[in-house]
Amino acid sequence: MEQQSDPTNPKNCHINIHAKSDDSKEGHSAEVNEDTQEPKSFLENVFGSVQSICRSAVIKVAKSGPVPRHIAFIMDGNRRFARKRKMALRNGHAMGFEKLRETLDWCLDIGVKMVTVYAFSIENFKRPKEEVDTLMELSKEKFQQLLRKNDLIQKHGICVRVLGNISLLPLDLQKIIAKMTLVSRDNTKAVLNVAMPYTSRHEISQAVSDVSKGIHDGLLHSSDINEELLERCLYTGEDPYPDLLVRTSGEVRLSDFLLWQGGYSCLVFEDVLWPEFSFWNFVWCLLKYQRNYPSIQEQIKKLHQTRKQKNLESDCSSLGVVPENISYETDPRLWRIKNDREARQNAFVRSLYAQRMEFYEKLINDQGV
Repeated sequence: MEQQSDPTNPKNCHINIHAKSDDSKEGHSAEVNEDTQEPKSFLENVFGSVQSICRSAVIKVAKSGPVPRHIAFIMDGNRRFARKRKMALRNGHAMGFEKLRETLDWCLDIGVKMVTVYAFSIENFKRPKEEVDTLMELSKEKFQQLLRKNDLIQKHGICVRVLGNISLLPLDLQKIIAKMTLVSRDNTKAVLNVAMPYTSRHEISQAVSDVSKGIHDGLLHSSDINEELLERCLYTGEDPYPDLLVRTSGEVRLSDFLLWQGGYSCLVFEDVLWPEFSFWNFVWCLLKYQRNYPSIQEQIKKLHQTRKQKNLESDCSSLGVVPENISYETDPRLWRIKNDREARQNAFVRSLYAQRMEFYEKLINDQGV
């Protein structure tokens, strides 16, 4: 049995974008069966209460282990779900949006602070125009609903961002995204990243292009280029890697999603269509992550050690010395090179972020929202 929305609960301001307004009549608040739209029976209510208690207990147990900071979802299977249920394609995608709302509730309940979802690939523009138009309209509706809850988003510190080449989207949707990004950009308690229209290849090539321009403009030196810099120039910026990456529908591929960031994620491929993804599927994914947590952390530790060694070797090469029995702490010349490089990198990343925000501001100021 679903609990009534509490406007003081941060998960409701972030997720429950379908909540009724305060002036809704109390006489229409009876719970109904989602499939039949008939009032729930006594047994259904009892079963729902037991299920809610079980979920709370499972969440409590899961939180005793390592909890992912960042979960990414490839929400696959809306179209197949619609065909399976013999419903209109739009309804399948609409139910996919509703499943996202529900899944975000679970993430907040368990303590996940960041979620990234693959909402629309650049490749999806090759689908039939009617389907693309439907997805754009649904996206517009959902972002508008989020904007209407801006007071709660601000109160509870929710940051909503869109990752991708938004210039490919319809202008009205671009403007809504721009406003949503700007009004929530300083919030830090929880983050929802919506990847649309996105591919990892485009993201990486854009980062390389930005760095190349930075060198051309004199903001960077060619010796400043390293993995850390390119990583910070991706759409995800300073975000932590996804600890857990889940794909539904039974497909075992990443479809050009977070290829750089997901290199050290726990990958889980669930053989269930996205609208059918259940709380128990979600828990199973968490258990797989917790089981693999030690080995994942060890690999990430090795990654940082390798990067540190590569930077040391590069800096030693610029001084013409061998990187043996030497460190940044023992050689002031190396320390200076490292500090100067990081200062240029930090200034460049800040300027890149400012450019992206200026793009949104210009979009709003020039076109209006």
